[in-house]
Amino acid sequence: MKQCLLPILLVLLLPLAGCKPGAPAATPAASTTRPADTLPSGSGFDFYLLNLSWSPEFCYSHPNANECAAHASFVLHGLWPQNNNGSYPENCSSAPGPANPSQYSDIYPDAGLLQHEWHTHGTCSGLSPDRFFSTARSAYKAVSIPPALSGLSSQSSMSPDQIVSLFTSSNPTIPQSSFVVSCGNNYLTAVELCLDKRLHPIACPAIRSCRAKVVRIPPP
Repeated sequence: MKQCLLPILLVLLLPLAGCKPGAPAATPAASTTRPADTLPSGSGFDFYLLNLSWSPEFCYSHPNANECAAHASFVLHGLWPQNNNGSYPENCSSAPGPANPSQYSDIYPDAGLLQHEWHTHGTCSGLSPDRFFSTARSAYKAVSIPPALSGLSSQSSMSPDQIVSLFTSSNPTIPQSSFVVSCGNNYLTAVELCLDKRLHPIACPAIRSCRAKVVRIPPP
């Protein structure tokens, strides 16, 4: 008898509790995706952006920087995880950098820059410190610098398209769409290359490029 009374009591109590018998269950709240720039290390990005800085422009304002003593043309600034929508992850963890930073002095003579690149970009790659900097070195070494730029003896002026053409001529396996030119105050600051996670060139999506018609290029 008690088992029969229980359903009846529940029906009588439901209106008092403000419930509606037969109402559908509440739909779970949709999960919120975290912004791309706060994703934890290795959890996702779409491609790499290899930034090759034009050293003379950097050294003009940083004459005492370690890398400026070599009077190089293009130097490795970084290998940066990027997303197709134009966002990018940064500072994904506090993991320590490589145990022996000096083994990367050929690409980062300034240990401070190496640590900055690791904490800002490397921690978002999902790679160990040594794997990340070895990958950055491989990407950097795979790009041939055009002789017309590395051998400048006086200031030159070129359009961004002319600079890209020089790079594609020196790197015939890399399509023009993979390169982007960066500038500041109508001076060349960098040439960037878009790569997939296996370092294959891809067409650059949503990467800001130089809008100047002509950029000035000081010699190394």
